[in-house]
Amino acid sequence: MNLDAPQRRRIGVFGGAFDPPHLAHRALLETALAELKLDVLRVVPTGDAWHKPRPLSAAAHRLAMVHLAFDDVPQIHVDSQEMARSGPSYTVDTLRHIAAAEPGAELFLIMGADQAVALTSWHDWEAILQLAIICVATRARLSNNGALFDAEKLFPERFLHLSMPATPVSATQVRSMIATGQSVQTLVSGPVARYIADHHLYQSH
Repeated sequence: MNLDAPQRRRIGVFGGAFDPPHLAHRALLETALAELKLDVLRVVPTGDAWHKPRPLSAAAHRLAMVHLAFDDVPQIHVDSQEMARSGPSYTVDTLRHIAAAEPGAELFLIMGADQAVALTSWHDWEAILQLAIICVATRARLSNNGALFDAEKLFPERFLHLSMPATPVSATQVRSMIATGQSVQTLVSGPVARYIADHHLYQSH
């Protein structure tokens, strides 16, 4: 074993609509940084979310909120490549782009259990597993059954599980509360809450 060999860079990748980014996202990213010993964690806001049943907020708003939510964490890098890409946004293309820019790095794709359940329906999902280790944060409501995800049954060596504290927050909940005039100060960061208010996002019309 060559002890002088350089360590491979460990790069986390966490994508999402971030419409808006909330405190459960923050908890997941902090957990991933600590448990995976990442050198950098790329947060990748979705561009054209072909799989979403509803239109997303404008990319400029979501990108601004992501910066407000995470720029204070030195290891986090906000990566807007999917927003700059025309056409549907595919995770496999993002991973290929990062792998090409960071030759030799280890990639860790971070996701929630609900995404891991659906992973075999993702575009070119087997290539995703070749490019990155899948790191799953299991939500409490899904963690009790102990069943492996379909992709994990086929490629168990490509999966890790993150020990996530219970953080029952969702972007859907945040948007719904704002639309009905409720405060979301305990669900999103102060800067994000101010941005939402200043730009009148998620208000019912």
